[in-house]
Amino acid sequence: MNKRLSQTWQKFRQSFSVGESLNTTVETGKAVLEAANTFKEQGASLELLKPLLQNSSSLLDVLCSPLAQVVGAGLPFVPLGIALLKFSRDITKQDPSLEDCVFIVSQAAYLESVKEILSLYPSINWDASPNNSEALKRQLQKLNDFELDYQSASNVVACFHESELAKAFNQVLLARLAAANIPNANANILTQRVAWNTHRYIIKAWIESGDAIKNIIQPSFGDWQKEQQKFSSIDEYLKTHIASKPLDLVFDESFSFKDIYVPLKAKPVDKNGEIDEKANSLDLETWAKENLLNPKNLDQVMFVQGGPGRGKSVFCRMFSDWVRQHLHPIWTPILIRLRDLDSFESRLENTLEAELKISFIQNDKNWLTNKNTHFLFILDGFDELHIEARSNVNLEAFIKQVSGFQQECKSYREMGHRVIITGRSMSLQGIPHLPRNLERVEIVEMDGELQHKWLDRWEELPANKGKTAAFGEFLQGDRCPSEVKKLAQEPLLLYLLAAMYRDGKLAIDKLEQASQRTAKIVIYQEALNWVLTKQRSQADGTNLNIELTQQKPEDLKRILTEAAVCVVQSGGEFASMSMLEARLQDDEAAKAFIEKAREKLGNEALKTALAAFYIRPADKQEGGVEFFHKSFGEFLFAERLKLRLKAWTQYYDAEDGRQLVIPEAEMNWQIYDLLGFGRLTSEIVEYLMGLLTENQDFPWEQLFKRLEKFYVNWCKGKFIDSAEETLPQKKLRQLQKYGIQELGQLQVDIYAGLNVMILLLKLHRYVQGRDDLKKQIIFYPSGEPRENSWTAQVHFIINYSNCIRFESFNSVVGQLLSYANLSRAYLSHANLSDTNLSYVNLNDANLSRAYLSRADLSRANLSRADLSRADLSRANLRGANLRGADLSRANLSRAYLSDEVLGDIRWDENTNWENVQGLDTARNVPEALKQQLGLS
Repeated sequence: MNKRLSQTWQKFRQSFSVGESLNTTVETGKAVLEAANTFKEQGASLELLKPLLQNSSSLLDVLCSPLAQVVGAGLPFVPLGIALLKFSRDITKQDPSLEDCVFIVSQAAYLESVKEILSLYPSINWDASPNNSEALKRQLQKLNDFELDYQSASNVVACFHESELAKAFNQVLLARLAAANIPNANANILTQRVAWNTHRYIIKAWIESGDAIKNIIQPSFGDWQKEQQKFSSIDEYLKTHIASKPLDLVFDESFSFKDIYVPLKAKPVDKNGEIDEKANSLDLETWAKENLLNPKNLDQVMFVQGGPGRGKSVFCRMFSDWVRQHLHPIWTPILIRLRDLDSFESRLENTLEAELKISFIQNDKNWLTNKNTHFLFILDGFDELHIEARSNVNLEAFIKQVSGFQQECKSYREMGHRVIITGRSMSLQGIPHLPRNLERVEIVEMDGELQHKWLDRWEELPANKGKTAAFGEFLQGDRCPSEVKKLAQEPLLLYLLAAMYRDGKLAIDKLEQASQRTAKIVIYQEALNWVLTKQRSQADGTNLNIELTQQKPEDLKRILTEAAVCVVQSGGEFASMSMLEARLQDDEAAKAFIEKAREKLGNEALKTALAAFYIRPADKQEGGVEFFHKSFGEFLFAERLKLRLKAWTQYYDAEDGRQLVIPEAEMNWQIYDLLGFGRLTSEIVEYLMGLLTENQDFPWEQLFKRLEKFYVNWCKGKFIDSAEETLPQKKLRQLQKYGIQELGQLQVDIYAGLNVMILLLKLHRYVQGRDDLKKQIIFYPSGEPRENSWTAQVHFIINYSNCIRFESFNSVVGQLLSYANLSRAYLSHANLSDTNLSYVNLNDANLSRAYLSRADLSRANLSRADLSRADLSRANLRGANLRGADLSRANLSRAYLSDEVLGDIRWDENTNWENVQGLDTARNVPEALKQQLGLS
């Protein structure tokens, strides 16, 4: 049977033997306020409750009072509601009905929630309008006629915010907020937060009501306690793991990320991965907020991409805390560094359960289907996933898991969670079948407005007072190279430049001489020199300069570069100190340096001291270290690799003539030692080339010859096909000794060879701009072409690489094949989908039945190439040379054949178009070709 709120209130009046007053709504609100104040001071009594019942129509009447008194006085609304239930039960000797309990308790809980949520905004004047609106009075009168039956009352108990009663309460609160001139959008969010937050106070009321409701409310007392403990666990997680993130110090500075953070801008990315350059820039936080709050986007995964140092991780820190402050508990943020995931389950929810050691997850098997909690999972660092050496097949599987999870969240009403994931721009390239429900944006460079805001915040810091204006003038002035101005649009590099300028360590003369390729290298090098010599002390006053920086900086730099090798080879995130010390065994100076520092500072203090140099104790691995920012580790790894490459080109004079400093056998081991771990990231490769090209007189030809010889021998299987201990086996044992278990001997061999192939490809690309070198250095990945025959070396490498996992070759080398010389290469049936073959030389190559879907073949030389039956669907053929090519039965569905920048494809009378497929859906087909083939 339905029961109105007014009937419940009248029933309680009768129990307490009081009549109804004829007071106005404002006066009824005053009655509730006075009762709550008296209860706070004197406790519960029959005399207290009688005037409350007589002079009000509901507990929500108190919203007619000044909200400052409701919010700020710490009034005990839940205890007041419980007192009504208990006194009524004592007087009548009867249990109240479920409907009566729900009417009373839900009001008290709602008011507790109002008090908590509105108190989060102390600067807002909730009583800006002295007179309450007629709308509020109407909503309170409407509320008196609201009806509950047993089922609707049960719905309130199960999930208040979804109930009809919550909607009625929300209308009252919205009217009150409108009277305070709160904008509609803000009022709606505040009201939703109050409704979601009410459930925890309802639970509190059930627990504290004890005998008064024990025969009425289900589930059991123990279940309510578990639910209450879950909320306490969530509160602790938010306090410890979310609220603290913006307050973490920036490197070893005295200020936090919050102190210098400015919201970033982004641009949309289309389904083909192209940035919409014509679109206006979006405020990244606004985009994320609007997407999160739009229920129509519930099936969309928000993917925020950007290059290294663009601010992805800092955005995650700041946005997760913003959600905590302004949207919880509508959304409860959970921030996960993907680098910290150790296990990779078949479903995302299983991975989360295995990895998140949080009690509200571990103690509740239904944590994802509880309608009273919606989580926002912020997954930071897609490119840092430590999944079996990060093969793209598994990255594809992971992104599909995330996609499937998000779709489930829309399909199953009990879930409703959202996911934001971040990653470097390159991290999705090479994944052939991306889910369609990725809503992608790319963080763009800081424009002048954002730079100005950042510099304003920088100037506010005590250490920077009076120094910022000159730095800003330097950035805008003629003396600052254009390359540096561009790099200063990256948040990480802007910080490094500003900090070095502040400390008088910015080598402006070196920056003036830097090229576009080397400018970033100079900044990182100078930043490294800056931290190696910076004066530091521990909190207790211990002068770290004596123990660390007054040692030889080159010894510390050696430790840092070797630490980078350990971190990169351990997955790019963290590594054990034991692995680092083992790699330094042959370096007496560095080993002595660590021993002396440990003697002076202790083991743990040593790791803490290293934090001054971009290294900190790893969160995930006991006894491990990690770099503050992935870019530092990658740059230092490139520094280490550069030193090896240089050493491989050096000679010494002996009695029998000039001899190599590093003999062939030793070099072969050093290649496996440095490169037999996984793929070189594009960032490491770019840093390396920048470091090498600083010296125009570098012995490029000698390096090329040594690497090429290794490559040829590797292609022949020389290093793995042996009855004795092989180099791949030796490297594998070294890795396994320090807990790196993802690889096998075959993987070590494949990665070493493919990484050398990458270096040779980059050398080949570099010398194309050097007239003095391009004739001496020509790399033929598939072997030097021979007349009337094809070379099959790359075909073999593709098949060999794919032994460990399908498309391994594409994921490691696929984006670095531009400008390669693959003339007369045999690539029939080869899978080169999603690869970058722009400007590649494939003349006379056999690509029959090859898979080239979505490949970038812009400006490629495909003259006389056999492309019969090749899959070129969605391939980029803009400006490609197809003269004399055989395209019979090739699939050109949705392929791009021209644009204004790269021009049309080029063909002639010898180009074979017989039975070509998909030209009707190809993009930008040249008019001349349409006329030739009768398509116009």
